Amino acid sequence: MRLADEYGTMSEIDLARQAAGGDESAFAEIVKRFSPRVFSYSARFFKRHSLVEEAAQEVFLKAYTQLANYEGRGSLEGWLTRITVTTCINILRSTKPQSELTVSELSDDESEWLEERLMNAASLDHQTHEDKLIAADLVWRVLETLPPDESFLIQMLEGEGATVKEVARMTGWSEAKIKTKAFRVRRRMRESIQKLLNAKDGRLRKG
Repeated sequence: MRLADEYGTMSEIDLARQAAGGDESAFAEIVKRFSPRVFSYSARFFKRHSLVEEAAQEVFLKAYTQLANYEGRGSLEGWLTRITVTTCINILRSTKPQSELTVSELSDDESEWLEERLMNAASLDHQTHEDKLIAADLVWRVLETLPPDESFLIQMLEGEGATVKEVARMTGWSEAKIKTKAFRVRRRMRESIQKLLNAKDGRLRKG
């Protein structure tokens, strides 16, 4: 019988092999070692902690059933990250209906911010800190209307400054696919914001 300390120093490939063979202590070490990573990435998709926990549990359940396929060519952390991203995207696709953000759904601050952009198109350099926070929140609201894979992609590239290569490692997508998808998503986001501006402008004219 192995001592607990042995699992803590065991290599990733050995842990995976032991866990795939039914060693529960080895799998427990995998969960302990990589839970922060799995929870961190799950939290990029879900705001409620209970949903993050449910997603993480599903990730580790899938990982347990697929450990025999892990060959050690990349890090176990990277392998689990790809499972996490795919699992969370699939959960959202099956539960989250996509809808378009409308002016009536905006908060008072967001609505006022859009109105200011119409009356005086100030550059980002001249926006106050509060303006930038409102703008960031508005962008997040638009992101929530996108398919989960597109939302995640933009969060990683724009929000966290990840490179195309880093996103490719996280998702398993090709770099060409990421670049093409990112271009299309950015264009659609600009169109969504412009549509909100046009709708707001129409209301102001009627008023």
